[in-house]
Amino acid sequence: MSAPSVLMLGWEFPPFITGGLGTACHGLTRALKQAGCDVTFVLPRAVDHTHASHVRLVSPEGLPTAYSNSAGGWAPAPAARIIESTADAASSADFHPSDSPASAAVRREALLRGTPERIDILRLGSTNQGAYGSVGNRMHVSLKSGATLDGGTGARDPQTMIARLIAAGVEPALAWEQVVIDLAIPEAVSLPARAAQSLRGGYEGDLVLAAERYAQFCVQSTRDLNFDIIHAHDWLTYPAGLALARLTGRPLVVHVHATEFDRSGTHVNQQVYNIERRGMHGAVRVMAVSNLTRNLLVNRYGLSPNKIDVVYNGVDLEPGSYGIKRIERGERIVLYFGRITMQKGPEYFVRAAKRVLEVEKNVRFVVAGSGDLASSMIEMAASLGIGGKMTFTGFLRGRDIPRVFSMADLYVMPSVSEPFGIAPLEAMGHRVPVIISKNSGVSEVLTHALKVDFWDVDDMANKIVAVLRHPPLRAELRDRGLFEVRGITWDGAAKRCITSYQSAMNAVRRIPAGPRHA
Repeated sequence: MSAPSVLMLGWEFPPFITGGLGTACHGLTRALKQAGCDVTFVLPRAVDHTHASHVRLVSPEGLPTAYSNSAGGWAPAPAARIIESTADAASSADFHPSDSPASAAVRREALLRGTPERIDILRLGSTNQGAYGSVGNRMHVSLKSGATLDGGTGARDPQTMIARLIAAGVEPALAWEQVVIDLAIPEAVSLPARAAQSLRGGYEGDLVLAAERYAQFCVQSTRDLNFDIIHAHDWLTYPAGLALARLTGRPLVVHVHATEFDRSGTHVNQQVYNIERRGMHGAVRVMAVSNLTRNLLVNRYGLSPNKIDVVYNGVDLEPGSYGIKRIERGERIVLYFGRITMQKGPEYFVRAAKRVLEVEKNVRFVVAGSGDLASSMIEMAASLGIGGKMTFTGFLRGRDIPRVFSMADLYVMPSVSEPFGIAPLEAMGHRVPVIISKNSGVSEVLTHALKVDFWDVDDMANKIVAVLRHPPLRAELRDRGLFEVRGITWDGAAKRCITSYQSAMNAVRRIPAGPRHA
């Protein structure tokens, strides 16, 4: 069987990288390309296409009134207007277009080729203020024949809408196709006027609204693309993935790099959790970056273990990247590399540093990264009296990354919750010994790394001192770690992805055509 053509949805891609997600997307797409997959990657912001040597990038391009067609040219954006139903997901459980690829394909044609000419479904069962204001509880469908059906305030569920269409004289088979509901897409007034102009990418502002606008952009910009499967990375792209799956009938696979529980602990954002859960349950297969994440999806999101494929991340090892000459200095360097957020455990790094400096004076702790807890981390170091022994570099990119690894004697990842963790692999690739949290996915695949409980700062400090004081231990971790990490590649991750794709496509082929009846 030939390698599938993949439509990949992601929030980060070089040069726009704020963490491991962009690195993972870049490494994985390169390996998929080498495995024979044709990959199209949709980004929420315009990007220089010189960074897309191995994928076809689709982005706003600063041309919100157009989309790229399959011939590589430009054409007007579709005039079809889709408006979201915000009815509770549970009430729509029986209306699930992704269960029927055949009907979804017909619905897509009807939507994009003008049959019906316009379909407006205005927030059924809700009078809440939405992203574009309150639109009330009503339904209005303009059919190609010119007949109009106004559902009024009584139209609260898809089955009622279908019944009213039939009562208005629409054939039952067509009624199913003409009711276009997508829980993922908000009020889609013209994309050029209100959505694409606002696509910014990044992680600032109203991210739920950003995800909705990205979904709109994906539906319109991929109209003429051919693909076998949809691969959506993390929650910001799940609404887009669900929308495309329902409109095209193609299977959706979602890739979980982190969850709301990883980012926020027990204080989850309910909106984000709902989007995550809907995406995971609406997908045919779910990829988790570790067994740690797989178990969380089962216990916190109610997924069946049989639906989840574990796909460990890899690392790109280029010999030249760790051949940089070591900078001469007197102090030994202990490195923290990553976002400075609750998830990464920065406070435990500072507390361990305090313990180390009580017995080892000639050590400098370098923090490479940025995040919402950066100020708190600096203040904590000052309050503990070790501010002069800590250096904060801010966010690093490009050649500054291998440079900082080349300086380090030891890398420490004290994460509270780390679904995987690519940075330890990068450190080992640069011949740097690593200490990692046991509460990380990468600890499942690494043998030649020291492992600690993130909260046990005494154990963390003891292991830091041991590595710094004992050259044989440092050499063992450095040399065996480099050998080990060479076997953890993106090629292996790509093979597991393709296996998951095939499972998803086979599952969809087994679904009978036609709507599911209650």
